[in-house]
Amino acid sequence: MHKQPTHRQDSTAVTEGWETEHSLRALGDFFYRDAEPTAVRNPQWIAFNQSLAEQLNIPEKIRDTDEGLFIWAGNHTPDWAKPAALAYSGHQFAHLNPQLGDGRALLLAEVRSADGKLFDLQLKGAGRTPFSRGGDGRSAIGPVMREYLLSESMQALGVPTTRALAAVASGEMVFREDAVPGAIFTRVASSHIRVGSFQFALLHGGEDKVKALADYTIARHFSHLAKIDDSKTRYLGLLTQVAERQAELVNQWLRIGFIHGVMNTDNTSICGETIDYGPAAFLDSYNPNKVFSSIDRRGRYAFNQQIEIAKWNLARFAETLLPLITGDTAGETDKAEAIELATRVLDDYSEYANELWLTTMGAKLGIQHVTKADLALINQFLALLHQYNIDYTQAFWQLANELNCTQSANSGPESPTSSLFLNASAAANSDFQLWRQSWLERLISNDTSAEQMQTNMQQVNPAIIPRNHRIAEAILAVEENGDLTQFNALLNAWQHPYEMPRSESELALYQGPAKGEEVTRTFCGT
Repeated sequence: MHKQPTHRQDSTAVTEGWETEHSLRALGDFFYRDAEPTAVRNPQWIAFNQSLAEQLNIPEKIRDTDEGLFIWAGNHTPDWAKPAALAYSGHQFAHLNPQLGDGRALLLAEVRSADGKLFDLQLKGAGRTPFSRGGDGRSAIGPVMREYLLSESMQALGVPTTRALAAVASGEMVFREDAVPGAIFTRVASSHIRVGSFQFALLHGGEDKVKALADYTIARHFSHLAKIDDSKTRYLGLLTQVAERQAELVNQWLRIGFIHGVMNTDNTSICGETIDYGPAAFLDSYNPNKVFSSIDRRGRYAFNQQIEIAKWNLARFAETLLPLITGDTAGETDKAEAIELATRVLDDYSEYANELWLTTMGAKLGIQHVTKADLALINQFLALLHQYNIDYTQAFWQLANELNCTQSANSGPESPTSSLFLNASAAANSDFQLWRQSWLERLISNDTSAEQMQTNMQQVNPAIIPRNHRIAEAILAVEENGDLTQFNALLNAWQHPYEMPRSESELALYQGPAKGEEVTRTFCGT
């Protein structure tokens, strides 16, 4: 890790001309509690995201500099920051906790990107807050590295996500099951408004607080809704917009084999970004029922449950908006109508999410004009992957390479994907060849060339993903030796997920885990 600075300076001068905002504070301290970060003993750089800093117009002197180190470590609160822990509730594994809040996170400020979009800057692991309860407010270095790697990989994969700006080692130990090195993470998000934020507003403040938060959310994320005069239509529109973004987000997860792991309502972003990567992981061999999180013992947040869980979370969001959708009279007829309207939005979500899934899977298979008639072909391929424990990412990437072999259903050499099934068994390869014939026959109806079909498939099917065992190896190297070599190699390699790696070291990232390397459980970062 980089050597720590020997001095620190006031950042007032270097931030002259750089404006930050604190728009959430206009809602009042009901939604947050002021709190100062707690300084750490010996901060050292782990990583800093220069390209993101440029997008956010962050002054150079508070990037990966001595001055920046003290700010992103929580050792110095600059004049442009007003640290606050946000309040929210949440259903955790379907059980409502009426008051959670940021127990180890502090919103520093809001900043505008070069294109004028507003983003939150948040420190994670910077010490206790009023919502910490019995926690220490700190982060272990492992979860910080995991979130940095995963959030930046998701960005490269084209999935809406919070971003990593900085990671700083604290030079102190934190105590979980064992003593492990600590770290501080700086997260960038379009906002940190969650379904749980609305639940908190309703539970503790009633309709007025829900309305204040809804109006703020509309102004910040869905400004076109503010032009709607009818309040019932406007707030129903908010529910519709959030539902559409959730459907789109979850389908992106399914496209790349991502399992969030803890889809609680306090981890469901209103603006449709992937947030909180604690137990998150990617599929290796395909298993629709796969669960990694050590605390998800009943498979609530399994890979194939994510569309339905997002709907469940949206239902909780809808419940908070019902008083606004009902309107001013609030008679029994109005309440029944509001419930009916909200239910219709949830039903539309299901239809939209399932349509997106069909479109997504069709694109992964190179089918140009996918219809419900293609469901059997899609499900047959997935069933083969599951039955024979075939790697999800490799199977779809190699399937695109089939189109190098043949432009018809009846010619061409042995297919590249066959090796994956042959490694399983001769029967597996036989079953795959039967399916392959049907698939190639289906592609004949496309009106593009084989070369273009292959290009299209390679744009939606990554060659490399953040393999769980590679993340575990990188974390272990830092925890035991302070060695960031593998962390940096992974960070760089995973910025080009749709290109087949060529070097020997990069080719290793394409491979799934060998026997004994599999990561079977992941853990929350608290």
